[in-house]
Amino acid sequence: MDELLINLKALADETRFKIIDLLLTHDFCVGALAARLGISEAAVSQQLQVLRKAGLVKGEKRGYWTHYSVEQDVLKQVAASLKKVAERSPGCRHACQKELSGVKDHTSEGREKKVCKCGCEHPEKLESEPGKCTPEKIKECHGENKEHPCEREDNCC
Repeated sequence: MDELLINLKALADETRFKIIDLLLTHDFCVGALAARLGISEAAVSQQLQVLRKAGLVKGEKRGYWTHYSVEQDVLKQVAASLKKVAERSPGCRHACQKELSGVKDHTSEGREKKVCKCGCEHPEKLESEPGKCTPEKIKECHGENKEHPCEREDNCC
């Protein structure tokens, strides 16, 4: 995961992303990249250093100049890792967000609100055990939400 984050941080910069995009079409030296991007060679060198440290590009000395290319395998691994993240599904859609005991969620208005194990904003309205909640209390607390753990058989929360 650490390597993925390093790669994503390197790709998150617009200039570095443009460099990768250019290098996917052709190998370029610093001067050619600078001319195409409209920035200084020093700026390109700094961006290439970040990309090199992340393992996304490599340089090859050709005469007086170093030509850079994308490490395709590394870029494909980043894409595969992102695909795995995108395809991940939760084990339980109703997993606990916060424990009731002492955890408070600060709202944008600066007020504190207690949150129960199932994400309920009004845990004081619910009974101590999910099975004891009446339909009226559930509706008062969660509206018409049919997925409340009190109404589910498996009660994964």
